Parts: sequence; structure tokens; C-alpha cells
Amino acid sequence: MANKISIITDDNKMVDAIAPVIVSASRSTDIPAFYSDWFFERLKRGYSVWTNPFNGIPSYISYQNTRFIVFWSKNPKPLLNHLDYLKERKIGCYIQYTLNDYEKECLEKGVPQLSQRIDTFKKFVDKLGKGRVIWRFDPMILTDKIGIDDLLEKVKNIGDQLKGYTEKLVFSYADIVAYRKVKSNLEKNGVCYTEWNEMQMNEFASRLSRMNKERGWNYKLATCGEKIDIQKFGIEHNRCVDDDLMIRFEFNDKALMDFLRVDVKHVDNTQPLPLFEEFAETPVIPENAIILDNLTYAVKRKNNKDGGQRQFCGCIVSKDIGQYNTCPHMCEYCYANTSKELAVANWNRHKLNPYGDKILG
Repeated sequence: MANKISIITDDNKMVDAIAPVIVSASRSTDIPAFYSDWFFERLKRGYSVWTNPFNGIPSYISYQNTRFIVFWSKNPKPLLNHLDYLKERKIGCYIQYTLNDYEKECLEKGVPQLSQRIDTFKKFVDKLGKGRVIWRFDPMILTDKIGIDDLLEKVKNIGDQLKGYTEKLVFSYADIVAYRKVKSNLEKNGVCYTEWNEMQMNEFASRLSRMNKERGWNYKLATCGEKIDIQKFGIEHNRCVDDDLMIRFEFNDKALMDFLRVDVKHVDNTQPLPLFEEFAETPVIPENAIILDNLTYAVKRKNNKDGGQRQFCGCIVSKDIGQYNTCPHMCEYCYANTSKELAVANWNRHKLNPYGDKILG
């Protein structure tokens, strides 16, 4: 739970704000692609305003205590200009980079060419380091023009080009009927979709797992928010806002570790082991420990899972600061926009006041 503090707004008013330690930017819109300048200006000013999509009530979000940011994007290139500021502020980050290939089918009309997006992926890895840029092929969509063979071929093409640049592939099966906006947008845009069934999900998972080994990628494979258990194929349930990654990258950040209730331990090879063993070259480390280096490991003292997310979402607690109906990528299947027209109108509205405390100006 984020602490509440008092802040001074741009118009010199004192208000109460929540001060999250972990920020998600954002599941609701592509902040890196379209709102990077806005977000970093608000980070410098110390706060922004988020409007609850269900009741329309605005909340003030202070960045005073922020220690880590998870970015989500299909085109994070504008973010490159701002990463040094995060380093200055000693705020950690990683990027959930959605790198799909629906070019031929024109399902993502507003994103750059695939070759450019792959080049951007590699630039972020060079800047941030391997592991901090996570490849998502999300969602996997079946249509009258896209079958399982087609999806696997698309994954193979991207996977070969990212070899050596990423550790993980996260994907989801498009669950269309369950998402009203997705269903409406696909039908409105004339896309003849097909729902996945369990047999197809298992077939895809089996073949993807085999491809991962045969092509020597050795990526960690994981699903996002899926009910189906396909661990028999070596595919785990993912935590997209992941405390294990934060611990791995920022274990020296005491404030973040305290928030996550993590003990970082440094072992001493000269210490005697239990059961009367005198000395050992390899120290005893708890089974649930996160190994950080040869002499350092971390142990979590609590489950940080966010109970407010979807049933099968593994993400930990964070504060998402984006707004729906503001992403002009023009994806045919978008779950975050009611319509393309509304998203573009809101994007144009933002540009009239690009540094206001709300995304919408």
C-alpha cells in the first residue's frame, strides 16, 4: 500500500497524494511511445493526476517515494532520451516491450516497421543491460488469415533476431469474448477472429517450447494472465510487475528492499555449516532464495502479489498511472480504447497542454 503525503500542486494548492514505491507506466496506454516527455516532466515536478476509469474521481500521485518503474510499450524509442534522468534519480526500471508481427495483416497500423522496432529493442538492451528488456508477443491472435503455423513463423522470425538480447518471451492467447472492447474493436474493424480452445493452446505451447530448444534460444517462456496450466511444456505463469527482477537489479536499494520485505544476505564461506560439518566451499542457501552473485542472495519475507489484478495475474503491487482511451497506435484489437477516434481525439487534446498534471492536459 502506498503511503499518503501532502504535496503542493502546480497552482500552489496543498493536497493529499498517494506516494507509490513502484510505478507501472502503463497497462492503460503507451506512455513511452506518446507521453515520455510528459511523464518525465511530471516526474521532475513531483506528481501527476490519475483519474479512476470506473468512477471518474481524480487522485494525486506523488513520485517522492518512487524507487522503481515498469514501462510497457510497443515503441519505447522516445524513452531513450530520458533514461539518464532515471539514473540520476537512482530509480530502477525495466521494459515490457511488446514486439508483435502483424504487419501483413495490418492489425497494428500505428507502430513503426518491425525492423525498426527490433533495432530499438537492441538499443535499449545496450543501454540498460540484458534482462531489463522483456520480449512480449502479446496477444497471440487467431483469425481467418492467421493460424498457429503463421504465429509460430512470426515468433521464429523475431526470436532469431533477438537471440542474445533477451532472456524471456511472454505471451498470451487472445481471449476475445471476455474483453468487450477487444470484441467490439475487432468486429468494428472487420477482423474475423477465432477464439482459442484448449487443444490449440496446448499445441501452440508444445511447438513453441520445442522451437525454443531447437533454435538454441533458451528463452524463459511465460504466459500473461492465463488460466491454462502449460508448465508441462516448461512455460510458467508470468509476473509482469516482478519483484524477483527488481531484487535482482536493485538489491542495493535499501528503500526498495524494505518495501518488498526482502533480506539481502552476504555469505561467508568460512562459516561452519549445520549438522556439525566444519567447513564448506559452497555455503548453505535457502531453497527459496534469489541468487544475486556468488556470495549474495535475497530472501522475500512476504508475498507482494497485487490482489486487485485479474485472477490469474501474478503481478505485485504497483500504481498504474496511465489512462484508457489515450493510445493512438491504432491497433485493431485494442483493449484499452473504446474507439480509434476517441484515442486520437484525446491524444490531440493532450498536445494542447503537453505538460499538464493529467495525461489529457
